Amino acid sequence: MKTFYIIDFDSTFTQVEALDELVRISLSHHPDREEIYKKIADLTNAAMEGRLSFRESLTARVQLLHANEEHLKKLVSVLKKKVSASFSRNRAFFRKHADEILIVSGGFKEFITPVVLPFHIKKENIYANTFTYDEKGNITGYDQDNPLSQEGGKVILLKQLQLEGNIFGIGDGHSDLQLKESGLIQKFYAFTENISRQSILEKADHITPSFDEFLYVNKLPQAISYPKNRILCLIVGAVPEEAILALKKDGFSIRHKETFEEKYIGDVGMLLLADGEKVSDANLLEAVKLKTIGYLGNSRHKLSHDIATEMGIVIFDDHKMNPRNAKFIPKRMSDFINKGDTYLSSNFPSLQLPKVGNAHRLIHIHKNLPGIMAQINQVYANHNINISSQFLMTNAQIGYAITDVSIRYDKHVLTELKEIEHTIKFRILY
Repeated sequence: MKTFYIIDFDSTFTQVEALDELVRISLSHHPDREEIYKKIADLTNAAMEGRLSFRESLTARVQLLHANEEHLKKLVSVLKKKVSASFSRNRAFFRKHADEILIVSGGFKEFITPVVLPFHIKKENIYANTFTYDEKGNITGYDQDNPLSQEGGKVILLKQLQLEGNIFGIGDGHSDLQLKESGLIQKFYAFTENISRQSILEKADHITPSFDEFLYVNKLPQAISYPKNRILCLIVGAVPEEAILALKKDGFSIRHKETFEEKYIGDVGMLLLADGEKVSDANLLEAVKLKTIGYLGNSRHKLSHDIATEMGIVIFDDHKMNPRNAKFIPKRMSDFINKGDTYLSSNFPSLQLPKVGNAHRLIHIHKNLPGIMAQINQVYANHNINISSQFLMTNAQIGYAITDVSIRYDKHVLTELKEIEHTIKFRILY
């Protein structure tokens, strides 16, 4: 049975509400612009949370725009740079499922179409409102006969389309939730990468902090092997806000605590510590999911580098005690998770890696003993796997091997790589 994906545009496919952005362009020199910006934002939220009918909200917002066709061109340029990060990195999914993906929005085709077409979404699969104009190109209103301009418009449209198959809805607002309540879709996924509305979350079938999460739970091909929102990043102590925001923006699940709390130790994947914080040997040994530690100072006497290395945990610290490095250490942690980079690590061989397309990146950390690379490559050879690139760096304790392989490979390869003697850690990066 065919599966269809109904995807919202504002605050889902893009990070922002397009009409909010349009009014900032059209009224950039208006003396009352801040007051009008707030009115439009309030009207948007009222509709998205179900406190105001969609048509009432839409009519009021359009009346406040004072926009024209030139403003729309500028808006499109802005929106193309504001595509949600997890959608942007999963272009391959959109290309592969172009026939099954529908963009259904209460927004307007004039700005939606040029933003989503580069993602291989078919023009005929874009459903949205359209503006009306005067002879000078000024926006005067919208087509009120379009079902998407009405309250419950997405429900009305879906009834008209009569799609046969499983239907999943992905969005952030009340109009998306109405699809679930109508019984027309099998599951509603509340998308929270950009905004989280409690009234919507309470009734969703699944909360998806990123499009990676949606693909992951539905066992669909994705750009990264494991959603970053599922990687727990524990931050301990007086860490600067800019460091926290950098990790949060990258999509990791953040917990910020004044002191180290042992209840997190079994689940933590990333650990960022303020200068002066310590991690005991016992806690470090229990952190079986921990992949990287960032330390905003000299970590040498605050945690065991030997234990971390033996466990395949990459440490990034600041032995020069330079406050400016507060923003660089979180980036190095992210680069390790995202690309496998160990550049300027305190305990791992230093390696910077290129991004490779149409490949899976496999990371194998092992004790630095003779013959292990030969065993790794023998596994690939036994399964006729094409290696597009391979990198190896070692130090006295460990070998750090990164292999980029063709997309298609036997899943038994992963088990065999993990079972090689003296393997410390193995993971699929993407």
